[in-house]
Amino acid sequence: MEPKPRVSILYCTQCRWLLRAAWLAQELLTTFEQELGEVALQPGGGGVFEIRVGEELIWSRHQEGRFPEAREIKQRVRDRVAPERPLGHSDRATIPV
Repeated sequence: MEPKPRVSILYCTQCRWLLRAAWLAQELLTTFEQELGEVALQPGGGGVFEIRVGEELIWSRHQEGRFPEAREIKQRVRDRVAPERPLGHSDRATIPV
């Protein structure tokens, strides 16, 4: 049996972004409870807020210039771990990838 994917959220402790990171982790664990092996919170610094599925970077606050909406992250995670899975209301609004 292949291990389930790991999502990691690297957040800036100096900026006090733990609650934002924890909220997104909870959203992902609730949405993908069967598909994900874990969601890890990683403290960092320098204004960082990055989300990875395995080693693949799927969101960077520095690159995107903003924080993600939950539906954006759910869509990007879904596209990597369960592409056939519908997301209900999160799929209704189209978001460029």
